[in-house]
Amino acid sequence: MRASALTERRVRRALSDTVETLQQVFRDLSAPELEALAAVAVARDYPAGTVVCHQGELEHVFYIIQAGQVVISHRLADGDEQTLGVQGPASFFGEIGLLENRPRSATVRTLIDSRLLEITEEDFKRMIYRSPEATLTVLRGVIRSLRETDRVTIDQLQAKNLELHQAYADLKAAQAELVEQERFKREMEIAADVQRSILPAGFPHIPGFDFANYARPARDVGGDYYDLLPVDDDHFGLVIADVSGKSIHAAIYMAVTRALFLAKAAEYQSPRDAVQQIHDLLMASSESDLFVTAFYGVVSRQSLEMRYVRAGHDWPIHFRSQTGQLSLLEAQGRFLGSLQGLILNEATLQLWPGDALVCYSDGLTDATSPDGEYYGLARLEAVIARDGHKSAGALIDAIVADVDHFRAGAPQPDDLTLLVMKVQ
Repeated sequence: MRASALTERRVRRALSDTVETLQQVFRDLSAPELEALAAVAVARDYPAGTVVCHQGELEHVFYIIQAGQVVISHRLADGDEQTLGVQGPASFFGEIGLLENRPRSATVRTLIDSRLLEITEEDFKRMIYRSPEATLTVLRGVIRSLRETDRVTIDQLQAKNLELHQAYADLKAAQAELVEQERFKREMEIAADVQRSILPAGFPHIPGFDFANYARPARDVGGDYYDLLPVDDDHFGLVIADVSGKSIHAAIYMAVTRALFLAKAAEYQSPRDAVQQIHDLLMASSESDLFVTAFYGVVSRQSLEMRYVRAGHDWPIHFRSQTGQLSLLEAQGRFLGSLQGLILNEATLQLWPGDALVCYSDGLTDATSPDGEYYGLARLEAVIARDGHKSAGALIDAIVADVDHFRAGAPQPDDLTLLVMKVQ
């Protein structure tokens, strides 16, 4: 009886410690929600120097540090290890991989003996789905992990930054006499106008290529951008991007990003050099928590060679007409305007007549059916494999029709954007 009672007290104490740690992380959760989360959290001890998460591996656990410290690092293309940060008690990691359903982007190793609370992917997503407070906490953690406290000041955009802040302040002052609902409505109208103004009304005619696009915002204000950019007589640029947030500030942020792409595309034939410059200027021109994902490719009209970078954006899909095979453009890269020391790898793709390149936003693959199932990458690939031989416009029509059939009237959670290039 004594042993049983002692064991029971230890279990209760461990559960109490778990609830206390969860309360430090998710301060807005109710007591019943904390107890429910504690019931599915598993506490594990890791000796110092233990690798908890491996970069590049697909894992299904969300971690909360109860005691100890971990170091987060990223392996670069040249083999060097880059330290991204150190986290201690009441911090968490592993959420980005679960949210994106992708392999870990970094390696996590214990610095000292540590105890971690582990929550399965299923329980993590259930928590995110059911609790807006928990979702907000996780999103704040994502933003914190993507930013550093120090920013580099770039003289060229200081005047523009002041102008944008002044414009935002003037807008708020002009709406001061309106009720909150009307003020918000007006801001959304302005942001929608800004967003529409940066999207091209049409594409220039480029012999040997066929282009088509589709954009359907989830709300009045979209966060996606796409364009064809002049580089030189033989080269043109192809860009699709997505800014975090759906606000007037986000719309202005994307307008600045568009202006930078237009300027730097003409200066640099290398997509990596151009995007590196854009990242540096964004870091200096904004103090918000916004960031941009982007895919940018530079195509030679004569050789049909495309050099490209992928800055945290969804993988474009290449349809090879000769074989009917599909491939994902997986060059590694990180968000723009969010973290010093940009990781960005440039890759090359040889195109052939009949090939198609499908670029899209995450609003497409994240579309959900009425029962909550994701459309996903596999369904998109199946449509491209079936209809990749069609024109750019017909291929987009087939993709949109398949997504809408899958959604069956379910709400659209995010902007749905497509940009297709077909080599003739």
